[in-house]
Amino acid sequence: MKVLSRDLLARTLRSPESVSRFSMSEWDILVRQARTAGLLARLAHRLGQHGQTASIPAVVRWHFDAAETLAHKQRTAVHWELQQIRKALRDLGGPLIVLKGAAYVAADLPAAEGRLFNDIDILVPRESLPKAESSLRLAGWHATGLSEYDKRYYRRWMHEIPPMQHVQRDTVIDVHHAILPDTARYHPDSAKLRSRAVAVDGLPGIQVLAPEDRILHSATHLFHDGELPHGLRDLTDLDLLLRDAAAPDFWPRLTARADELELSRSLFYALRYLRHFLDTPVPDSVSAALAPVAPNRVTLALMDRIFTRVLAPAHAGCADAFTPLARQAAFVRAHWLRMPAHLLLPHLFHKAFISPYQRDPKPA
Repeated sequence: MKVLSRDLLARTLRSPESVSRFSMSEWDILVRQARTAGLLARLAHRLGQHGQTASIPAVVRWHFDAAETLAHKQRTAVHWELQQIRKALRDLGGPLIVLKGAAYVAADLPAAEGRLFNDIDILVPRESLPKAESSLRLAGWHATGLSEYDKRYYRRWMHEIPPMQHVQRDTVIDVHHAILPDTARYHPDSAKLRSRAVAVDGLPGIQVLAPEDRILHSATHLFHDGELPHGLRDLTDLDLLLRDAAAPDFWPRLTARADELELSRSLFYALRYLRHFLDTPVPDSVSAALAPVAPNRVTLALMDRIFTRVLAPAHAGCADAFTPLARQAAFVRAHWLRMPAHLLLPHLFHKAFISPYQRDPKPA
């Protein structure tokens, strides 16, 4: 049963009509996998789109109802928080550029449906970081929960300042000046991203990245992140973004923009695993255009063994004996892409052997 249920959530996302034949044990596994992946509300929306709401058993339905209620509440909250952030940063002199999930909500994109949030990501020019941080502090957001080492790590090496949490509402903001660290192997130009940002109807002063750029950012975030508890959710974001943006001239623009921003390899991986998990339609011409940036056969086979495991829900029913090793490999790979060896090795040593004792004199 475990082998048959391992990809149950992905198969259901590909073919929602299949739920009409589900047993109660399959519904139980589906709900557990979807909750773990952060996809319960999105799955409910997808089932509704395909006329399968009536197929959901009454004893299961409340799980989907609760998830949809939370998603609607968060969507309303995001709109309100964006207004508060915009007000706090009004002295920066430029538009507020919103990234990832909050951007999907702000722009009312299909990827906003059923999307759950942990934080709100924004992009500001590097030179504006001190003023942005000061303004957000005055409005009630403060960095919390990080060690002094982690705070230094963020400020010296990362593409964002330490996350800031509001003292009353507990909302978290990630303030980015780039989409990859300065020490990363690839260096997409943040000024190019900001220059093509587009205004959002009904939200004055708020912008989101251009369609090609928001897809590339999502792909880059996914394949440069060493911890992927919601990897399948992020893949569904990409699937919805691509299906929404697809037009005769879209794909050439996307591949050209990926080359311009040094993100073609991330796009290659994103499209490969979108086809694997969600059957996302990708023209053959796009695969041919990205062929020069594809890894060699040995590397690609290794990546397949890693990402087909780590992008699946972090649920016991989706794992096999090699999943823990695959997750560790993804973690090491992400750090290897972010930092050169002379920085990476001391950092990993500190996190493995010093940080645990700073938090707890007798760590597990």
